[in-house]
Amino acid sequence: MRLKILLFLLFGLNYVKSYRILGVFPMAAGSHHLLASKLMKGLAEAGHDITMISPYKLKSPPKNGTFTDIVLEELVDDFDERVLNTENQNLYEFENRGVLERIKLVTDLFWKPVNITLHHPKVKKLIESDQKFDAMIMEQFNNEAIKVFSHIYQCPLILLSSMGANAWVNPTVGNPGPVSYIPHILYTGDKDQQQTFYWRLKNLFVYVAEYLYNIYYTHPKHSKLMHEVFPNAPEIYDLRTNASLVLLNSHTSYFSALPVVPNMVEIGGFFIDPPQKLPEDLQKFMDDAKDGVIYFSMGTNLRSKDLPEEKKQMFLKVLGKLKQKVIWKFETDLPGKPSNMMIRNWLPQQDILAHPNTKLFITHGGLLGAAEAIHYGVPMLAIPVFHDQPENAARAERDGYALKIDYRDPNFTEQTFNNMLQALLNDPKYTENVKRRSRLFHDRPMKPMDVARYWVDYVIRHKGADHLKVAGRKMPWYQYFMVDVVLFLAVAFVLVLKVIKFVLVRICCSAKRRNNIKLKEN
Repeated sequence: MRLKILLFLLFGLNYVKSYRILGVFPMAAGSHHLLASKLMKGLAEAGHDITMISPYKLKSPPKNGTFTDIVLEELVDDFDERVLNTENQNLYEFENRGVLERIKLVTDLFWKPVNITLHHPKVKKLIESDQKFDAMIMEQFNNEAIKVFSHIYQCPLILLSSMGANAWVNPTVGNPGPVSYIPHILYTGDKDQQQTFYWRLKNLFVYVAEYLYNIYYTHPKHSKLMHEVFPNAPEIYDLRTNASLVLLNSHTSYFSALPVVPNMVEIGGFFIDPPQKLPEDLQKFMDDAKDGVIYFSMGTNLRSKDLPEEKKQMFLKVLGKLKQKVIWKFETDLPGKPSNMMIRNWLPQQDILAHPNTKLFITHGGLLGAAEAIHYGVPMLAIPVFHDQPENAARAERDGYALKIDYRDPNFTEQTFNNMLQALLNDPKYTENVKRRSRLFHDRPMKPMDVARYWVDYVIRHKGADHLKVAGRKMPWYQYFMVDVVLFLAVAFVLVLKVIKFVLVRICCSAKRRNNIKLKEN
C-alpha cells in the first residue's frame, strides 16, 4: 500500500507544474472582484504562483500555492466617488439616459482605473523587479490598455468575461455574435419582442453606435495612455486581438446557448463554494421559518438604501403581510421594518440560498445571483435595472423558473408585486423548473473551476495555443462581414444589367433600322 501511495505521489509530481501567473483586475465593483479573486485563488490552490493587482486584499489566502496581493487602494476611492457616492450616477436611473449617453458612460467609466493602474508606483515597482510570468489574466471590460502586460512579459493573454459571450469580448477572438438574435448588453428594448424587425433594427443601431465609439474614441484614448507609459508597446489593435483564451462566466443551464470559437470556454458557477454554517442568529431565524424564507438582495453595486422612498414602502408593506420570513440586504437602518423581516448590510448569499427553507430569491437579475439560484434550485422574482439584467431576467422567465418586472415599469404596483410573489410561492411549476435547471447545471464532466485550471495550464503549456485562434479576429469589419464582397457583387450585378440593357438596346435599334430599310425598299 505504501509503495502504491509513493508511486501515486511521484506520478502526480511529474505531471503537476507550477506556473507564475499575473492577474490584473482594476475593477472595484464587488461582484467583479469576487469573480476575479475566486479565479486567481482557485489557480493558486492548484499549485500556481499567483500575483494579483486589484483594489482589495484577498480575505482568505489559498491553502496551497503562492499568492501575492498588490493592492491599489486608490481604485476603491475612485469607484466610490464616481459610481456609488454621487447623485449624478444613481444606478437606478442609469437606463433613463439615452443609448448614446449610456455608451459613453460605460466606456469612459473604466478609463480612469486603467490610468491609475498603469501609473501606480506599486505596478512600476513590479515591472522594474524583472519578475517573469507565464500568463496574464484580466477581465475584458473596456480596459484595452491593460493588455500591455501580456506584451511586457511576453506571455499568453487570458480574458475573463463576467457576462458570457457578448459584444465586448466577441471581437477580441473573432467570435460570431449575430445581431439578429443576440441582444447588446446596453440595449434596453423589450426583451419579449426579441427578433422582431423593430427589435433587430434597434439592436443593430446599438451595436454599430458602440463599435464606432470604441474604434474612433475609446481605443485611441487607451492607445495614447498605453504609449505614454510604455512607448515601445505595439498597437492597441494587435494587443486586443491576441487573446489565447477566454473564460466565460456562463453555462447553458442559465445562459443562452451561443456560438463560441475554440478558445472560449464556459466556466459558469466556478465562484460558488460549498455552503458554510450561517451566523448563529441568521441560522436560528431561518431554521425557525416553518413557512419558508424569502431572500431579497439587489446585489453589490445596486444598494437597496438608494431605492426611492415609495418603492421601499411598497416592499415593506407587501413583504410584511406574508407568512414567510424575509431576509433583506439593506445597507442602513430601516424604520418600519415588519416583525417577519431581518435586515443586514451584508449577507452570505450563497449560504442563505443553500438553506432548505429558502423558497424564493428576489433579485436584480445579475448573472452571479442567477447562477447561485440555479445551483441551489431556488425560484426568482427578478427586478432588473440595467446592463445585462433585463436579458437575464427575460431568459429566466422564458425558462419557467422566474417572473420579472422591470424596475421602471409603470405597472410595478403593490398589487402586481404581491400577485407575483403569490404565484412563485404557491405554484409548484416554478420550483420544478428551477430544479430541472439545477440538474442541468450540475451535470458536467468536470467542475467549472477544474475546467478553468485545465485550460489555463493548456494555453501555457502550448505557448499561447495559437492553433485555437480563428483568423477572423484579425479581419477588418468590412472583410469579416463580407461587405466588400457584397458590394463587389452588387456593382458587378448592376454592370451586368447595364451590359445586357446596352446589348438589348443595340439589338433592338439594329432590328428597327433593318425594318425601316425594308419598309423604304418596299
